[in-house]
This record gives sequence, C-alpha cells and structure tokens, in this order.
Amino acid sequence: MLAIASMAVAAAGAAAATAAASPGGSPAAHDHDHGHLIRPVVTTDADWVPVVAAIGRTGKLSADGTSYKVGFARRDLTVTFYGVTIKPSFALAGNASFALYPGGHAMLMGDLVVTEAEAPAVTDALQAGGIAQTAIHKHLLAESPPLWWMHIGGMGDPVVLARAVKAAVDTTATPPPAPPSPPGTVDLDTAGIDAALGGKGTIDGGVYKFTFARRETISEERHVVPPGLGVTTALNFQPLGGDRAAINGDFAMTAGEVQHVIAALRRGGITVVSLHNHALDDHPRLFYTHFWATGDGVTLARGLRAALDQTHIAR
Repeated sequence: MLAIASMAVAAAGAAAATAAASPGGSPAAHDHDHGHLIRPVVTTDADWVPVVAAIGRTGKLSADGTSYKVGFARRDLTVTFYGVTIKPSFALAGNASFALYPGGHAMLMGDLVVTEAEAPAVTDALQAGGIAQTAIHKHLLAESPPLWWMHIGGMGDPVVLARAVKAAVDTTATPPPAPPSPPGTVDLDTAGIDAALGGKGTIDGGVYKFTFARRETISEERHVVPPGLGVTTALNFQPLGGDRAAINGDFAMTAGEVQHVIAALRRGGITVVSLHNHALDDHPRLFYTHFWATGDGVTLARGLRAALDQTHIAR
C-alpha cells in the first residue's frame, strides 16, 4: 500500500508536488522528452481511502489502476435541450480524477457542472484552494437552465487537492452520490452501434457510452496523463425510443485533426457545439469538440465513426 496520506513528497518532485500548485507555466513543463517523463503508479482502492475521506464520496478505480475518478452527477437538476430531458450520466456528470506518481504527489483533472448562478462562488472556491480553471465552456446549447462546465487541474498532495475540490462542490447544490444500481438495458440497437463504431459500449445510468483513448503518450508538466483523467474521446447515446437516440460527448484531437473531425461531423448531420481545450500545457496539444444530434442510433453512430476515423485512436 502506498499510504498516500502520510507519504512525504520526494524532493525531486517538490516543485510539481507543492500542495495546490496548478499545471503549466514552468520551464520544465516544456520538456517533452518521453524518456524523462514521470509515469503514474499502479494503485488499489485502499490507496485512495484518504482521498475518499477528504472529498466525501467514493470514486472508481480505473481498470489499470492508474487513475481514480470521483463523480459529481447533477441529479438535482432537470435539464432540457431541444425538447430532450437530459439524463445526468449523459451530459451532467462532473468529476474529479486523480493519478498518483512516485513520491506520493498526484495530478488532478476533471470538470464541474455548474449553473450560471453557482459559477462565481465555484470560481472563488477553486481559486482559494489553488485549483486551476483550465476551461469554462458549454457541452450543450440553449439548455434550460443555463449551465457551464468548468474544467479543473492541479498538482500536489492528493488529500489537499481533494479538500479543495470538495470546497468548490459544496458551494453548489450537487447532491450526494446515488446508491449503485445494475446497468440495466437501453432501447437501442446496441449491436448495430457497436459494429458502426468498431467498439463495445457500456451502459451507465440509462446511457450507452464509448471511450476511445489516443495512441500517443499524453503529458502535462513532464507527467504522463493516463486516459482515466479524461484525455479521451467520449461518445454517449441517450435512448429516445424506437432505436432513436440523442448523442453528445467530445472528440479529443490534435490541431491537425480538428477541421477534419468538424467536417466529418457536419457531413453526418451532427451539430458542432463547441471547440476548446481541457488543459493548459498538455503535449501533444489537445483540443476537444462537443457535438449534438438526434436520430436513428446506428445512423448517428456511422456519422460519429467517420469523425472518429480522422483521429489517432487506439482501437
């Protein structure tokens, strides 16, 4: 066990591991020699017990043990968008994700779903806690009530980071986590969608989801960022009945892929919602485009596949 609550930060990583220091800005951040990158350590659920206590809720360990994700689903909100009532797991699930590195320091990445009324207090709490805001943008358009998605980042003691995130979330009406429930089923042609996308989706909160990691090693401030921290393409299908779906999510792209992905989405009749960054000093530099459409699930999956094929993903 790594005993992260009591482990001292190694001197070699002290600059990056200072509690509540945010990513970006240091000369070392621009050293992208993969031979000198700091890689995350493999952890178990037991290693994250102090973070769970600090943040006030249990998260989920990634399959490879390199990241731990704590969710903040906005089940308190009834959000509609173009006549569709949005499921929390579809587009309202904020998170704080952590990776642990040699010496005991952690990287934090994630995003918080906030109402416009909550946004100033969340910003103040994040700033007070030393958590960087790396993007503020929309995942949906013309949604009611109006929402914003705040991406966050930090490097330092994992417990200190967790406490700072909790302080920000506590300024919102985000409810406690719901008890775990069976995956259930979805009214979609999942076999057809799987075939169109060349992958296998999973059911989460009544939504059919796909995640595609990129082939490159992604780094931030000389630290390898595992896929579990969100540097991936996420495709979500919310059933609308009769094999129809609403789709939302985002593509993780390098600069050279952006226009090709946008063009492919539009050829498939899919609306581009936003184009933005999630991090401030990642390498390679990644951009994310959010999208929206409704229609036959398999047809929409084919449109997404055309866009997916424009990116350098690991199948």
